[in-house]
Amino acid sequence: MHHRPRNLDFAPATGMIIQTRVSAPPDACPWDAADEAGIAAPRARLWKAARGASAQARMIARPGAMVRPMVAALRPHQWAKNLLLVLPLFLAHQWTLLGKLGLALLGVAAFSAAASAIYIVNDLLDIESDRRHPIKRRRPFAAGDLSVPAGLKLAACSATVAGGLALGGLPAAFTAWLAVYLAATTLYSLWLKKHIVIDVIVLAGLYTLRIAAGAAAVSVPVSPWLLAFAMFFFLSLALGKRYIELRRSPDDSGEALPGRGYCGDDAPLLGQIGATSGYLAVLVFCLYIESSAVGRLYPHREWLWVACPLLLYWITRFWLLARRRAVHYDPVAFALQDRTSLAVIAATAGAVLLAAN
Repeated sequence: MHHRPRNLDFAPATGMIIQTRVSAPPDACPWDAADEAGIAAPRARLWKAARGASAQARMIARPGAMVRPMVAALRPHQWAKNLLLVLPLFLAHQWTLLGKLGLALLGVAAFSAAASAIYIVNDLLDIESDRRHPIKRRRPFAAGDLSVPAGLKLAACSATVAGGLALGGLPAAFTAWLAVYLAATTLYSLWLKKHIVIDVIVLAGLYTLRIAAGAAAVSVPVSPWLLAFAMFFFLSLALGKRYIELRRSPDDSGEALPGRGYCGDDAPLLGQIGATSGYLAVLVFCLYIESSAVGRLYPHREWLWVACPLLLYWITRFWLLARRRAVHYDPVAFALQDRTSLAVIAATAGAVLLAAN
């Protein structure tokens, strides 16, 4: 078998640079015919082999340099969304039961691992569109900081951890919800995210699904009032996410969001629908306060009315800031970092506790 002369150029995050002058003989290490060997984040054995084969070998990035993009690909900052799984336990007033609290937190860990696997797959599918996005182009795969094979292995590991946690210590009903979540998010990544309106409804449904899964993890019933409130509230946030992306997009014509199907002219309508959906969530909450179901859990239901103006304030403020481009990309991340939002969350939780005691 004859080898023709060739040049092997560096590809981002593939882990090696080899530039050859002449063809290498069969079965020979390509470094033997290289001007220079460069290795990114090598293991000890590979680095020793490279140094032995080429005096010009150099380490492009030390092994620890790969840790940061791998952690970034997992998106640990998004795991806070999975705290929704604990919500049914608290609303059922069973937060003092440490066994059930442990199950709820185990469910949070399983959903976080599953979400990380889906985030990686989604980023791999969106490499080209992310590279054209002003913010998403900094993601590890779009920026070339992490290779596709490494991403696939990382996604497989995350999915395995999620399945192991669910099967090893949580009820079968929770595992079923986790399977539905994985199937829905995979379908979203492959197809649904490309279709307008459907994408935001699916996103809102995935948030609501977390609440149902949390109830299954601790074996408590989930109120249809809570599910209705969550669907409208998270639809508002999902629409807010698309609205923010459109407002930050430099392109005001054509497909302003590559791979999503929205154009710049859609922003005003998305803003109107999003704010309306948020107010509908508050309406559902008001109807719940006067329902017969509330009396069993909240002997002082009048305190629940305090939460209504707080929710109205937060929703209105969020959409005003989004219109002013003061919210950067993710509404959930904004709520967890904004001091005013955290104060509203604390005050709302306080009103609920006062109503329960």
